[in-house]
Amino acid sequence: LTSTIDGINQFQLYRPHVKDTQLRSILDNQISFMTQEYNNMVQTISYQGRGESIPYRKVKNVSPSYGLKNPSPNAPNVSPDEMDDRDVASGMLGCHKASAHLRNMASLECADPTIRRMLQQGSINCGEQAFEVWHYMNQKGFYQVSTMKQMTTTNMINSYTTANMPRPS
Repeated sequence: LTSTIDGINQFQLYRPHVKDTQLRSILDNQISFMTQEYNNMVQTISYQGRGESIPYRKVKNVSPSYGLKNPSPNAPNVSPDEMDDRDVASGMLGCHKASAHLRNMASLECADPTIRRMLQQGSINCGEQAFEVWHYMNQKGFYQVSTMKQMTTTNMINSYTTANMPRPS
């Protein structure tokens, strides 16, 4: 719960730095969803709610852009005034990755089945939110996907084969 509060607060700190309307919409939708998810978890652990896991809507019609196209060099900002949409999106992506990991780890240590399921769904939700941010970054050229030569890809794929099934004793 504290990590979720931190994530919501972090996203609110990013808001004044956002220039792009698409990123602002993603940020606002995610803050709203994260707040609803947080409230649901608080109600569930205090036995005031029904314990429903809320799935995040999936990004549809995704066509990633592959290949490096003149990537710009990155360096830390000298002041907060230099923060731009790339910095905000990258921070959002990192937050979702860390939160997915924390929620998954917490679910593995949770004895209550309702709370465990909420944590598992929360981890999935963070993955979906991360993918939404990644897709935005990819579209804008902020997160480019390098590719391998076809021969390298083929060699890598062909280095694996199916396993023989063990026979029961």
